[in-house]
Amino acid sequence: MSLEGRKTANCLAHARRKFDELVKANASTVATQAIGRIAWLYRIEADARDLSCEQRLQMRQERSKPLWEEMHAWLRLERTRVPDGSAIAKAIDYSLNHWQALSEFLKDGAVPVDNNWIENQMRPWGLGRKSWLFIGSQLAGERAAVVMSLLQSAKLHGHDPLPTSRTF
Repeated sequence: MSLEGRKTANCLAHARRKFDELVKANASTVATQAIGRIAWLYRIEADARDLSCEQRLQMRQERSKPLWEEMHAWLRLERTRVPDGSAIAKAIDYSLNHWQALSEFLKDGAVPVDNNWIENQMRPWGLGRKSWLFIGSQLAGERAAVVMSLLQSAKLHGHDPLPTSRTF
């Protein structure tokens, strides 16, 4: 979907997680195969990590795209073999229904294959959510949000917002 020149790029880790849950429950050999196919894509991404966007896109086109197209055909075939409503059918349907947005990483070297990095940046705030539920007032909550945003922005720009030595 495009909104003012923007496109949706879905997260491969979210699609993978649906299969991973089935693997952990030892509930599907198809899920195990899907995890293996996705692992190959992540290996390529690891190889491309330090490349420029243009080089990463070229590597994705050469190495990832054929695997991605093969996985798409394989998922469509497997979907015809599994019962409707089953957990594996739901996992496959999720990937197939989001395929276009999951494929955006093949069109732009700057688009990450997943959004794990940003989710890890947000995790501390999510974990503290219950602790801050009773922060005192609406205004106190807004002030805390501003301070947390400033701290995270400082970290993202390579600054240590909480230096170990303080002068008072």
